[in-house]
Amino acid sequence: MSKYTKEFKLKLVKEYLKGELGCKSLAKKYNIASTPLRGWIKRYKEHGIKGLERNNVSYDGNFKISVVEYMHNNHLSLTETASKYNLGNANIIAKWEQIYYEEGPQSLFSEKRGRKSKMSSKPNKKKISKATEKDLIEEVQYLRMENAYLKKLHALIQERDNPQKKKK
Repeated sequence: MSKYTKEFKLKLVKEYLKGELGCKSLAKKYNIASTPLRGWIKRYKEHGIKGLERNNVSYDGNFKISVVEYMHNNHLSLTETASKYNLGNANIIAKWEQIYYEEGPQSLFSEKRGRKSKMSSKPNKKKISKATEKDLIEEVQYLRMENAYLKKLHALIQERDNPQKKKK
């Protein structure tokens, strides 16, 4: 939800356009910062009442590419471009521009929201059947018994050979 209503913005813009008060004086009168008021005035002059409306629109890749390219071809700032295309926030264009130059124009077609995941994705373990699981358990038990048997045999051989070496 917007901090200021469309009606409030329109009231301030119309009062400014009357010419009685300047931007800073008007902002002081209504206890707001002058920066958003300047933006409202600029957008109202360029787009009318629609410039004051909050637009929660998702833009397609072609639009994003055209905005970034228009900005660079005409050497415009982020705020000038946002005003031209009636975008509420210039930071969105900065984000599109970064994606455009780092990952290429085609990456603007995919929607990326939120933070990047810090966790690595682990492959899912494959499910095995009960029969296969039972066979594997039996094989592990057999190999453990065989290993224990060989260790015991090795210990007996060591024990038999050690007394003979001490006698020599």
